[in-house]
Amino acid sequence: MTEYKLWVNDPLIDEDTKRELASLHDEKELEDRFYRDLEFGTGGLRGVIGAGTNRMNRYTVAKATQGLAQFIKQQGERPSAVIAYDSRNQSPEFALEAALVLAGNGVKAYVFESLRPTPELSFAVRHLGAGGGIVITASHNPPEYNGYKVYGRDGGQLVPHDAERVLAEIHTVDTLARIQRMERGEAEAAGLLVWIGAEVDEAFVQAVAGVSLHPDVVRSVSDDFHVLYTPLHGAGNLSVRNVLGTIGFTHVHVVPEQELPDANFSTVKSPNPEEREAFTLALHMAKEVNADIIIGTDPDCDRMGAVVKDDRGQFVVLNGNQSGAIMAYYVLDSLKRQEKLPERGVLIKTIVTSEMGAVIAESYGVSVLNTLTGFKYIGEKMTEFEQSGQYQFLFGYEESYGYLAGNYCRDKDAVLASMLICEAAAYYKSQGKTLYDILQELYRQFGFFQEQLESRTLKGKDGIEKIAAIMDDWRQAPPAAVAGVSVVRVQDYLRGIDGLPAENVLKYTLSDDSWFCLRPSGTEPKIKTYFAVRGSTGEESAERLERLRSAVMSRIDQLP
Repeated sequence: MTEYKLWVNDPLIDEDTKRELASLHDEKELEDRFYRDLEFGTGGLRGVIGAGTNRMNRYTVAKATQGLAQFIKQQGERPSAVIAYDSRNQSPEFALEAALVLAGNGVKAYVFESLRPTPELSFAVRHLGAGGGIVITASHNPPEYNGYKVYGRDGGQLVPHDAERVLAEIHTVDTLARIQRMERGEAEAAGLLVWIGAEVDEAFVQAVAGVSLHPDVVRSVSDDFHVLYTPLHGAGNLSVRNVLGTIGFTHVHVVPEQELPDANFSTVKSPNPEEREAFTLALHMAKEVNADIIIGTDPDCDRMGAVVKDDRGQFVVLNGNQSGAIMAYYVLDSLKRQEKLPERGVLIKTIVTSEMGAVIAESYGVSVLNTLTGFKYIGEKMTEFEQSGQYQFLFGYEESYGYLAGNYCRDKDAVLASMLICEAAAYYKSQGKTLYDILQELYRQFGFFQEQLESRTLKGKDGIEKIAAIMDDWRQAPPAAVAGVSVVRVQDYLRGIDGLPAENVLKYTLSDDSWFCLRPSGTEPKIKTYFAVRGSTGEESAERLERLRSAVMSRIDQLP
C-alpha cells in the first residue's frame, strides 16, 4: 500500500494511470501489482501490461532504460543502442519511451520505424557497431503481456554478470525524478533519435541468405515446391518471405487471416508455434495450396515451428528437438559433402535439449557443448569462440524452437530457421524423400529419441512460493529411483556445476540413459519439467517416456 500511495500521489505519474489505479478495489490485485518491482532477470523484463511496479508500463520501461543507459555509457565513447519491437500492445510506445530516455542520457538511439524480428535487432547491433540493444516483446506469451529484452554490444542477450551490472544501475533509480528523458523533437534534432529501416533490412536478409547451403537445388525444384507460412500476426511476415524468395523459393503462400499484425492474436489461443493449435488455419489451407511444408513463427520471430507430411501423407508437427536434429544433420552432412566441414567445428545446445543432435554431430567429428537454458548462453559461446578461434560455430539450438547457423547475429533466428528447414525439405525432395523420411532414417541410425515437456502455470505471489516449494522438495529429497529405474546422477545447477553459471535447475539421469529436468521458467509463471529417453524402437521409447513422465508429475502434483 505504501508503493501504491506513492504512485497515486507522484506528480510524474500521468492522470490515466492514476485513474486506472483508483479503479482497483481487489486487495489481491493491488498486492500483485505492488508487492515487488517487476523483476529484471537475465532476459530483461516481462509482465502483464498495466499500472504498478510489478507491471509493464512506461514507467517500468523508463526506469529499466535509465539503468541501461548508465551501463552503456560506462562501455566507451559515443554510446549508442538499437531498439526494435514486435506487434504487441503498446510495443511502439514502449520503444519510443526507451529511446527518449536513452537520448536524455546522451545515448544515441537507433529505432526501427516499424515492427521487426528480434534476430534483426541482434544483427543490427553488430551491423551498426552499437553498444547494446533493446527489443520490446513478450515472445509467445498471451496478449496481455509485454516485455523488454536487453542486448550487449556483441548482439547477444545479456548474460548474468552483465545483467547484474545493469540491475545495479537500475537500483540507483530510486524515484521517477531520477529518470532523464528528452522530448521526441529535441532528440531527433540533436541526432540522438535516428530512425532506421530499409538499409538494415536488406543487409539482414543478405546475411541470412548467405548461410544457404543449396540455393541451386532450391531453384531446381521451386516450380513444384510449395511453402505455407503463418507469421501468427507477428513480425516475421516480410523478412521470412524476402529470405525465402532470395534463395529461390517461388511458391510461398501465407495464411491470410494471420498475415497482418494483431496485438490480440485473435485467431489463436496462443501465438506459439510449439503448439499444434497455432497451425489450425494453416492445416485447413494446406491441401488447397498443395503444401510440401508448413512453417510458423512466433510474434517476435525468433522461434520457428514446422509441420511435415508423414508416410501416410498426413501432416505432423515436428517438435523442437526433431526440427533441430534434422537441421543439424542437414547442415553437417551438406558441409561434409561440400568438403567445407572445419576441423574444429562445434554444435552448441542447452542442457534440456535432446541428445540426438549431439550424437549426430559427434558422428561427423564435430564437438558438442552444452549451455544453460536460454540462447544468450549459446550467443556468449559464439562470441568467445570468434575471439579465441578455439572452435568454429556451425549450429546452435534449444528444444524450445530456437535455432541458429552462421555468425551474423547472436540470437535464435526464426528467419534463418524458416529458410534452413524449407531448404532441407527441398533438398531431400530432389532425392524423393520428405523430412519425415529423413527423421525416421536418423532414428534408425542413431536411436529412437523421444522427449516431452510438462508445464504447470502458477500465477501471482502464491504461485512463486509454490514453485520454490517444488524445487526445494526435489532438491532436499532426491529420489533413488524413478518408475523402477535407478537414478545414477543428480546435477544441481544452482551450485554452478560443469563450469556454468549458477541457475535454479535440477537434472536427474537414470541408469537407462533417460533423464528429466526441473526448471522454473525465467519469463513466465511456470515450472517446467523436461523428459527424454532413447530406445531401440519408437514403441519402446514411448512406453518408457510415459512411465517416467507419470512418476515424476505425480510427485510434483501431490505437493500441497
